[in-house]
Amino acid sequence: MRILMVCLGNICRSPLAEGMLRHKIVERGLPWEVDSAGTAKDHAGSPPDSRMIQTARKAGIDLTSLRARQFTSADFQRFDRIYVMDHRNRDNVLSLAKQDSDRHKVALLLNHLNPNESAEVPDPYYGNTEDFQQVLALVDAATEALINDLSHEH
Repeated sequence: MRILMVCLGNICRSPLAEGMLRHKIVERGLPWEVDSAGTAKDHAGSPPDSRMIQTARKAGIDLTSLRARQFTSADFQRFDRIYVMDHRNRDNVLSLAKQDSDRHKVALLLNHLNPNESAEVPDPYYGNTEDFQQVLALVDAATEALINDLSHEH
């Protein structure tokens, strides 16, 4: 299973989701590959936001080795599942899809937590410490549900 997490800049939500899911699959011994990307290129090559690094570190997740990159249409061939953090990210990713099989790979991450609600992971970039902690809690719960859901599929 190859999973891609996508947000806007690839410096807050998607690197957290990547790091958290990696941590959990290593603990469980799952042979999955996880990566992250952003729909915008503004932060390409940059490390995650320092506030997200700190927030993740408190939860035992190390994001310091991650670097932002932009989502490309080639990601549809490389990944089995593409999880987006919000509707804008979903629309941007889907705009690069060339066929239905690409589109079927894309879903909102929080749909694993709250099926059919189309809930979004809020962007904490312009927020405060509590906003980053809220995103951590949501991503933690959603990645747990994702592992449970995908493990039962296989």
